[in-house]
Amino acid sequence: MKSLVALLLAACLSACAMAYRMEGEQVVNDRLVVHVSAAWNHVSDPWDGDPYDTWTSDGMPLDHLRLWGGVKPGQALMTRPMVFLRNEDQKAPRVPTFRAGLSAEKLVSLFEELYAGTGTVTVTKLDPTVFAGSQGVRFEFTLLRRADDLPMRGVGWVAVRPGVYGEELFAATFVAPRAGFYARLLPMAEEVVRTARVKE
Repeated sequence: MKSLVALLLAACLSACAMAYRMEGEQVVNDRLVVHVSAAWNHVSDPWDGDPYDTWTSDGMPLDHLRLWGGVKPGQALMTRPMVFLRNEDQKAPRVPTFRAGLSAEKLVSLFEELYAGTGTVTVTKLDPTVFAGSQGVRFEFTLLRRADDLPMRGVGWVAVRPGVYGEELFAATFVAPRAGFYARLLPMAEEVVRTARVKE
């Protein structure tokens, strides 16, 4: 009975999410500016306080493009997952938290930890890149989604730059099913990422 109640509550919360079409210049967290020319929809959830924007082309949960703008040291890259039922001796879920001075590999591991909450993650490639005007890293990964055993592919871009109050993290990730969706939608995600710049 408890499981049924938790499932119904989760379904009700997810039903509150809304999506609307975007175009032109978009600002994430008042720090990251990107330009949208293709068909992306902004997913808005009044119950969700995650520090990133979520966009989708073909709809959630098929694909998503997430954007982080100006994450400061000590801030988490996501909100702590809701756990409706937990044993007393069970620890609260960990959340990836940005810290100053992280190496490229450690930065990527933050996103590996973020997506590990939804399935099995394997980072397959790391390359230096420029994102939002700063030197950073581009990484590719696979994700076997736990809920439905759907093989997904993902790519991310992350860079850290000095800010007024210390370092700031800027990032984007794109994830879609490996078969049929990833190759078709990746150029659209890359087009957005190429326009990224920091709002001063």
